[in-house]
Amino acid sequence: QEHLVESGGGLVQAGDSLRLSCAASGRTFANYAMGWFRQAPGKEREFVAVISRRGGVTDYTDSVKGRFTISRDNAKNTVYLQMNSLKPEDTAVYYCAARQGVTTAILNEYDYWGQGTQVTVSS
Repeated sequence: QEHLVESGGGLVQAGDSLRLSCAASGRTFANYAMGWFRQAPGKEREFVAVISRRGGVTDYTDSVKGRFTISRDNAKNTVYLQMNSLKPEDTAVYYCAARQGVTTAILNEYDYWGQGTQVTVSS
């Protein structure tokens, strides 16, 4: 079982950068594909990015391609989301999630979720 804790959110201006971290407490972190999702006020939670168990495969939603980068350090049980050129529409609570198996953008296929970290981008 994985316990996930996100950090790194905050209030920034448009064009700024943030790096989110998600620390996992389990012993089998390397067995999980890791995803980042976000939920803006009044909207459904949506897929942002995913990385495979060894980090060789990544995928992004179209709106963040070229601006966000997902990475992981299995020795530190941590997955990261580097967010550059932030826009006001990136404002949301960002969640990390873990699933055993291959990467997927489907929210319901993830087994474990963090509590979320708020990202607010002002214009």
